[in-house]
Amino acid sequence: MAGLPNGPADDGGPPAALVDVVLPCLNERSALPKVLGALPPGYRAIVVDNGSTDGSGALAASLGATVVDEPRRGFGAAAHAGLLAATAEFVGFCDCDGSLDPAQLAPMLELVRTARADLVLGARRPARGAWPIHARLANMVLSRQLRRLTGIPLTDLGPLRLARRSALLGLDLKDRRSGYPLEMFLKAHRDGWRVAEVPVDYAPRLGKSKVTGTLRGTVTALKDMGTQLAAASQRTQATKGDGPADRAPADPHGATP
Repeated sequence: MAGLPNGPADDGGPPAALVDVVLPCLNERSALPKVLGALPPGYRAIVVDNGSTDGSGALAASLGATVVDEPRRGFGAAAHAGLLAATAEFVGFCDCDGSLDPAQLAPMLELVRTARADLVLGARRPARGAWPIHARLANMVLSRQLRRLTGIPLTDLGPLRLARRSALLGLDLKDRRSGYPLEMFLKAHRDGWRVAEVPVDYAPRLGKSKVTGTLRGTVTALKDMGTQLAAASQRTQATKGDGPADRAPADPHGATP
């Protein structure tokens, strides 16, 4: 079953979820039972079917997930469709390929609920064979650029993340391709959010990779992210000397400065 909400809704209807977990999905039938079965109580799965041809959407629905169809191809299109469909106070994002355990969102939730962070990212600790070398190197280069640009001690712009739904909607995210996670981070920094990292285990995916697991997919993702970095650099130059925010970012382990 795709998670169990904590308690009944005020109107006597279905129980309300504490966290909605957005799961962009493109032909992930083999991984869905594992991913959905790992959701903790109080977490609702929102599987966004991004044009699957293997019956992923129907399987997810049969396993208890809320399924949203998003015909526009692209990670950002699927992720944002899930965010718009969410109703819980908190929204998490997780890959749907079995590489990440959604139960690892729990410590992220604790940091946001207790106002120690506004956005929490999962810094991946890869098992052998989980992270192709080209994708890992690209992530290292990107993280270094982001540390220089923002001053936030980021080590991984990972796919597992959590924040408040209302705050995420307020970022007015526009990217509908691979730049969506980066745009979220950059706009969060722009708006003075406290960004924290927690370590998360990262396992080999189930099934065939469609994006960063392939060299072509990594190149495409880097192009999309380059657009976001260029825009952020322009904003930084335009406002240089003003400071991005009054609040300092949280440290990488979630402690408030």
